[in-house]
Amino acid sequence: MARKGIKVNMTPAHPGDFVRYDVLEEFKLSVTDAAEILGVCPETLANLVDHKIGLSPDMALRLEKGFALKMDLLLRIQAWYDAVQMRARWDEVNVERYPPVEELLKAREKELALLAGPNLQSGD
Repeated sequence: MARKGIKVNMTPAHPGDFVRYDVLEEFKLSVTDAAEILGVCPETLANLVDHKIGLSPDMALRLEKGFALKMDLLLRIQAWYDAVQMRARWDEVNVERYPPVEELLKAREKELALLAGPNLQSGD
């Protein structure tokens, strides 16, 4: 029986999706009602749910206090989401590795030669 493996290149959900499903839909609340419970502007909560903004630590704490969503989990999801978004922009970021890989390899070769001792360096 063949088993399907874990999909490695999964795209993480935006934390706003969790708010939509675990708060708004679960408790049958409007964005305005949930925002009032959380003590935030309805526009801010709507922007989070619509993926226009990321989850702040302040909002994560409010969600934990107001609806028992775990702050740490929400922040880890946000960090994972952000990391995937940035890696997708890898080619847009113009940065060269320092020191260049060739210099690293030469330095490692010198270190290995020193560790090998004089007998191996002379070919004996």
